[in-house]
Amino acid sequence: METNHGKIVEKVIRREGHSISEISRLMKVNRRSVYNWFSQPQLRSEIIYRIGCITKHDFSVELPSIFSKKDFDFQSQEFSEPFSMENHHDDSEYWKNKYDKLLKSYNLMKQDKLFVAI
Repeated sequence: METNHGKIVEKVIRREGHSISEISRLMKVNRRSVYNWFSQPQLRSEIIYRIGCITKHDFSVELPSIFSKKDFDFQSQEFSEPFSMENHHDDSEYWKNKYDKLLKSYNLMKQDKLFVAI
């Protein structure tokens, strides 16, 4: 049976009585994003991990294929850094670089069209 990450996260948040507004504030997203995550069958492990750190919930219980017990050892870890995975990237840096690349491509395309039009 396939696990639905969004439903699992939602169940934990609601069962433990956490505020969606507080989670969204700490995750630096709007509330709508959190509700959208609830409807996603697959969530990035970084999102689940950050929610686990905020709520102090060990998601290795519900998702042992993604996390191990030591990932959520709240006594011995500092949680300022997100869960690190092989393909992990800082979201803000990733989107900034993606935007810069897209903008450069657009400007080159725009220049080419102006050059052809002249």
